[in-house]
Amino acid sequence: QVQLVESGGGLVQAGDSLTLSCAVSGRAFSAWFRQPPGKEREFVGAITSSGDRTLYADFVKGRFTISRDNAKNVVFLQMKSLVAEDTAVYYCATTRIASYLSSDPAKYEIWGQGTQVTVSS
Repeated sequence: QVQLVESGGGLVQAGDSLTLSCAVSGRAFSAWFRQPPGKEREFVGAITSSGDRTLYADFVKGRFTISRDNAKNVVFLQMKSLVAEDTAVYYCATTRIASYLSSDPAKYEIWGQGTQVTVSS
């Protein structure tokens, strides 16, 4: 059974960088979503189980990078040039069913508890 545990969230200043980690107990297509306060959950990016392909939301604009270390069963979300609008609860999600990268949260059947990222301006 695949389980997810996110870590690395916290309070940072605008312009800072932060890396989130997601411990995955099995290899699967993985994704990061986020839910800003008072808003709907939104797609951030996704990565294949091998790590050879990624998909990003338009708002990422090269600031965020998803990667994975399958030897350690960890998926990373590296974020730089953070702005106040990046404040959100960040969730890691995986799917063992889908065979393509998707921005649709309904395609991911396993979710972590989320980790809070707060960017102060």
